[in-house]
Amino acid sequence: MSRHPRSARVSHRLAWLGLAAVLAAPLAQAADGCVAPLGRGWPPATENHGSAVEQLLAGKAEPRLSLTVLPTRATENGLLLIPGAGADADWTLRHAVPNERVQVWSRSRGGGALELRVDQEIDSEDAPMPAALAQRLVAAWKRALEQAVPADKPAEYRDADQLLFVVDGVRVSGARPDCGVGETLMEQATLLTEAAGASANKRERRWRDLNESLDELDKQLQAPPAP
Repeated sequence: MSRHPRSARVSHRLAWLGLAAVLAAPLAQAADGCVAPLGRGWPPATENHGSAVEQLLAGKAEPRLSLTVLPTRATENGLLLIPGAGADADWTLRHAVPNERVQVWSRSRGGGALELRVDQEIDSEDAPMPAALAQRLVAAWKRALEQAVPADKPAEYRDADQLLFVVDGVRVSGARPDCGVGETLMEQATLLTEAAGASANKRERRWRDLNESLDELDKQLQAPPAP
């Protein structure tokens, strides 16, 4: 399987718009406070599809952080954060999208079945990310997900776009959160998506914005829980 970084700008733009739509889509907030629509592990009937997309986008890389979007109809896509070769080496931030939707309904004379098209190429935009910032991001996202989603709360199936977070072995899945630390993670995901395809100068501004957002996330995580 080969990759073509920056070889299909149109498909990447459409994928970015698809991710942006998921990150920005409104969700109803619980009347009694912020409840993230997320749970631990895989939502029912999602693991085969999600695993196929995650493996396709990562290839041989072993990301420390990934956010994969499984739309109900559009092409899947994801963000990955891959460690560098040395302790202080830049990490790789990747926004990747398959050339075609991975999970499709295949029709035949006998009926039909779901098919996973994993034998295909992906388009990716890769950007170097400072190691210290990448490590801070991984630690913050892991802490945020562990705090926002209790260990005994399983992921639920939803007939809607699904988000799959995997951060240092912690898997959290569900719909897009729109309040609390979950909303902050979505804002940071937007910054990461923009940084993956930005020029060096614009990318530096994204890193500054990301550091400021991580400062805000730290304050949210340190605040006492609402009564």
